[in-house]
Amino acid sequence: MREIARYIRKILLLFIVMLFVVPMNLHGQDRPGAKATHVPVPTISPLPQDVATLDGIISAFYDVVSGPAGQPRQWSRDRTLYIPGVLFIPTKVGKDGRPSHKIMSHQQFVDASNASVVSQGFYEQEIHRVTTQYGTIAHVMSTYVMRRTPNGPLIGRGVNSLDLFYDHKRWWIICDLWDEERRGNPLPKELLP
Repeated sequence: MREIARYIRKILLLFIVMLFVVPMNLHGQDRPGAKATHVPVPTISPLPQDVATLDGIISAFYDVVSGPAGQPRQWSRDRTLYIPGVLFIPTKVGKDGRPSHKIMSHQQFVDASNASVVSQGFYEQEIHRVTTQYGTIAHVMSTYVMRRTPNGPLIGRGVNSLDLFYDHKRWWIICDLWDEERRGNPLPKELLP
């Protein structure tokens, strides 16, 4: 019971932080002078197969961002996977060795990511998953690999920590917190296939 209470407090803390913290520099904009371009994301209805099961929503989560160079991403479909107010939180360690995070809305994530994934091509694929579920909530540690082409060389690996909610009709992603593999931060055995 204490584990559940701590889990719920953690989610509530993330939402409170989102209300009071001005989002930090956006993902993909660490280059001096880089600017995000606003990407319109029309509202659409979710695909039933995307939100009916945990497998469906995780599969859609990776599918919508993946594609070849020059192909628009499925940002409207992507938006259907999340609750309003979803949090996107990439983490990293700076050159000074200090960890940091960025808090973004869905629109901020899209605006910051779109140019890079569309111009260079980007494929993100889940290679392993550890799921803990209780009642209407689930936590998924989803290990991924990134490539520029479907079978090209790896450009990175990492773990998405996803919190999800089931409303007895469909699954919703509440938060995506992630970290990437780097020197001194290898993927642990329990998060590899």
